[in-house]
Amino acid sequence: MVVSVIQRGPGQPPEFSDVAAVAALTDPVRLKLYEYVAGQADAVSRDQAAEAIGVDRHIAAFHLDRLASEGLLDVAFRRLSGKQGPGAGRPAKLYSRSARQIQFSLPPRHYDVAARLFAEALTAENPAGALGEIARAHGQFLGARAWHPQAHKLSARRQLERAATVLAEYGYEPAVTSRQATLRNCPFDALSRDYRPVVCPMNRAMIDGLISGLGIDGITTEEQQRAGQCCVILTRRADVAS
Repeated sequence: MVVSVIQRGPGQPPEFSDVAAVAALTDPVRLKLYEYVAGQADAVSRDQAAEAIGVDRHIAAFHLDRLASEGLLDVAFRRLSGKQGPGAGRPAKLYSRSARQIQFSLPPRHYDVAARLFAEALTAENPAGALGEIARAHGQFLGARAWHPQAHKLSARRQLERAATVLAEYGYEPAVTSRQATLRNCPFDALSRDYRPVVCPMNRAMIDGLISGLGIDGITTEEQQRAGQCCVILTRRADVAS
């Protein structure tokens, strides 16, 4: 299942939940209000939105504010009369479509990540050669965000568990044993089926980068093709204490 509402920019605050935003749009009145506001060239007031879809103003206000709380609408205040100073009246609360983009899928897919990596590689003189380096750098960035100064002191087993925990946040659905972590979901599934020689090495490079960014060195990766699952397997290094 894939649900997409094309709106968000790269600066979207992380506290917004895509699942919650999708759930907010399941209410038929809320969906009508969202579609109305999104279709307007300028921000609209509660009165305008209520009249447009035929509901009371207080009902429109409740649902518009819910959409705003989920990051689906932006809010601004402006006097519609254009007057200033005493007697000009209170500013109206206005709503407009936000820049948020929602992508929610089961199982998780991240084709937008692959698209960005491919696009960046295409700007290089040797795109095929650059893709692995770009993917690794992206993985290092992701790992660095979860870096801990004591990570290198963890046992190999704990390092494996740590890497699996971070990979779970990105949709890989890891299954961890005492010595190995298999990744039950491929975030690039459709691409990997059609372009495996390109996508799988890119994916492995990104995971290698993530492990490096985490600051752990007791794990190795290998590729092993498995239908419906990620091709990368994480294994504890034999020469690192368990």
